Amino acid sequence: MTARERKQKAALREKGARLTARLRELYPAAECALVFEGDPYRLLVMAMLSAQCTDKRVNEVSVALFNAFPDARAMAAASQEDVEHYIRSCGLYRTKAKNLRAAGAILAEQYGGEVPSDMDALLALPGVGRKIANLIRGDVFGLPAVVTDTHCIRLAGRFGFCAEDERNPLRIERILCDAIEPQEQSDFCHRLVLFGREVCTARNPACPRCPVRDLCDRYGRTERKNKSSAETNEGEHA
Repeated sequence: MTARERKQKAALREKGARLTARLRELYPAAECALVFEGDPYRLLVMAMLSAQCTDKRVNEVSVALFNAFPDARAMAAASQEDVEHYIRSCGLYRTKAKNLRAAGAILAEQYGGEVPSDMDALLALPGVGRKIANLIRGDVFGLPAVVTDTHCIRLAGRFGFCAEDERNPLRIERILCDAIEPQEQSDFCHRLVLFGREVCTARNPACPRCPVRDLCDRYGRTERKNKSSAETNEGEHA
């Protein structure tokens, strides 16, 4: 690693520590938006249902779903049609029902119905990628885990942890794993979601009222550009 690369890493870690502290002040309760009641299996199912679906809808649908199929064994024994019936409003319901039943069967047969903490074991479950696996590892098992959802990807670029057009979840995950303290990573990601929904939205970020704009590379670039334009206009009219 070159001296320049070491300096860049140190700068990102400093920014990560400052942003972590500021977001903790803004959102003291870093809770998962999915109401899983501390049950690892529920979180797994709800995370699988959340693809292209709102957390609110998943929370609503899951009440009846878990009344009917409360654990992995019950889900594995359910028919495709029955599972589809309960999750139809979540979208992609056929694929999701198939994956839920298959994942339930694997958990029942290989793990006694329990959700494993191992990354490779989680990734072997149908319908589970790194985003869901990291959510499980962080929220359930308290392990270091960065969940690179759409909010995380967007904000990582705006704050300057990576290029703003970077869209590779794994690259962003690795960058943030190095920039954010391991014990802070799970809560940091939940706070990013809250911040991304309330302040730094995709289309209309509320930059003028943003409480952490001093840490934002995008805001800094915009301000410098505006200042330069204003100075140019003043020079032309002098």
